[in-house]
This record gives sequence, structure tokens and C-alpha cells, in this order.
Amino acid sequence: MQDVSYGASERSASRRLKLVPFLGLLLLCSAYIQGPIVKITDFPAAIAEMNHFGLSPAPLMAVGVILFELVASALVISGFLRWAAASALVIFTLLATFIALRFWELPVGMERAMAMNGFFEHLGLAGAFLLVAWHDLLKKPARS
Repeated sequence: MQDVSYGASERSASRRLKLVPFLGLLLLCSAYIQGPIVKITDFPAAIAEMNHFGLSPAPLMAVGVILFELVASALVISGFLRWAAASALVIFTLLATFIALRFWELPVGMERAMAMNGFFEHLGLAGAFLLVAWHDLLKKPARS
């Protein structure tokens, strides 16, 4: 009888532990899920954002960003081609960071400080996605 309860407890703990990576990946991708949802619900604002950053054609760029972020997030969370999606999000995040958060061009003050914080937070996101890609590649069996 003791072995049965120990086994059930062990399975329960194992299920809870499997939830941790899922939640971590979901949280890591949260900005790449929330952003497209906002863009979809206010597409004119998404087009205005693309125009603001000089990306054209703005409607096509907005649709591309929406699709890219949602598909890449789904791949990272699901584990299917996780390394490739995480790597793509590294590149996307770095490009977006250097386009949108050029704090060094702003005058000293609150706006510059906020842009600088956002810039380094995005570098952290890119670093986290780089680690996800690396970890996923380490799990792959070696090819002969």
C-alpha cells in the first residue's frame, strides 16, 4: 500500500515539475503573444506603429509582425522546432530593439531613461531566447 501512494505522489510531483518549463516559456513569450493581440484588435494603430518606425509597406509589415510573433511563440511553447523559433525571436528582438529603443538619440530625461530600460530589458529577452535555443539544441541527439 505504501508503494502505491508513493508512486502516485511521485507522479503528481512530476506533473507539477513539467508545468514549470511550460509556464516559463509562456511567460517568456507573453510579450510576443500580447503584442499581436493588441495589433489585431486595433489594426489602424498597428499600421501607425509601422509608419512611425519607417517600416513599409506598413499594412504588410503589421500583418507580418503579427503572424511572426504568434507562430514563433507557438513553436517555442510547443517545442516543435523550438531552437529555430527561439533563434528567430533573438534576431527579431534585437532588430526591433535597435529600431524602436534608440535611447542614445533622446535628450537626457525620463523618456531617455524609460527607453534605456526597455532597451536593456529587450536585450535580456534576446538572451533568454538564445538560452532556450541553445538548451533545445543540446537535447537533440548527435548526428553521425
